[in-house]
Amino acid sequence: MLARCAVRTDAGGMAKAPATLRLRLLFGDRLVFGPGKGELLARIGETGSIAAAGRAMGMSYKRAWALVEEMNAAFRAPLVQSARGGTGGGGARLTDAGREVLEAYRGMLAATEKAAAPEVTRIAALLRDMSDGK
Repeated sequence: MLARCAVRTDAGGMAKAPATLRLRLLFGDRLVFGPGKGELLARIGETGSIAAAGRAMGMSYKRAWALVEEMNAAFRAPLVQSARGGTGGGGARLTDAGREVLEAYRGMLAATEKAAAPEVTRIAALLRDMSDGK
């Protein structure tokens, strides 16, 4: 859930690595949504499981649940609906609000990437050669 701006080669033909933009939404001093929560929502949508989504991100089950609870508390309607395990198994799914927030966030990432690309290229052209890892 990061916007990546492809950067071409510089005047000397040296390849530049793609730049990464991290878009976070803060309302007042409260972080409401960012790349981690966006990725977690997307993976919950793909896997149908908070635990599986967290594992795929290298995140503990407890941390994934805490983020889901934080998101659900921050919005008027919950973004994730979960069902407890049992004989039929548990699971989680994105609510309509969850899908809408994720879609809006992805749209903002795409718009940000497009709008920032010329300036990212301009800044990248001024960077030192970092090909030796320094």
